[in-house]
Amino acid sequence: MEKKKILLVEDDLNLGIVIKDFLEMEGYAVTHCEDGECGRKSFQNEKFHLVLIDIMLPLLDGFSLAEQIRKENKSVPLVFLTAKSMKEDKIKGFKTGADDYITKPFSTEELVLRINAVLRRTENITQEAVAEEKYNFGKFTFDFNEQVLTTGDKQMQLTRKEADVLRMLCKYQNRLLKREIALKEIWGENDYFMGRSMDVYIAKLRKLLKDDPRISIVNVHNAGFKLSIED
Repeated sequence: MEKKKILLVEDDLNLGIVIKDFLEMEGYAVTHCEDGECGRKSFQNEKFHLVLIDIMLPLLDGFSLAEQIRKENKSVPLVFLTAKSMKEDKIKGFKTGADDYITKPFSTEELVLRINAVLRRTENITQEAVAEEKYNFGKFTFDFNEQVLTTGDKQMQLTRKEADVLRMLCKYQNRLLKREIALKEIWGENDYFMGRSMDVYIAKLRKLLKDDPRISIVNVHNAGFKLSIED
């Protein structure tokens, strides 16, 4: 069985070695880079199943690296490893498309559990997508497999998280999608930061759907969201 490949971008050499050795003992193949530029080049040259990124990196910071990775690959899971614990930093991390955010110090056991959870969610989504149909609503066609939203001649490429959220909204069309259900299904847990991350993606989807005034994503106070489609 092929080992899952992880790109680790961590400028603390000692910590990087510890993480790399532990993950390899857990059965992963790990490429370790000590700066953002090395991480960018490694990602361009190899295929990885997951990327671990420190934020405070030389040459290219973690947020910038994540943004560049997302331009090339909208699906690969990104997990931030950082000493920063401020709310603003976590929100910024999720805005760049992060799947998880682990604050130092952390145990290697916690790290492996988080990695396994992220990969498991990603694999489940991929397996479900094989049999997934297209969604048609208003002027739009949404292809979940390709993560493409189409209206007329206009095609919009979605990120994986945008596609995940829109898919659930489509499944609950004109019905309430409870916040806790969406968070557990897409992010794996229901907490403040995951909730703020989902709000970011809802705002992005509203902008993408503005071409059809009959369609709206309604915020149901203290409950969740509803993809409302007028006849």
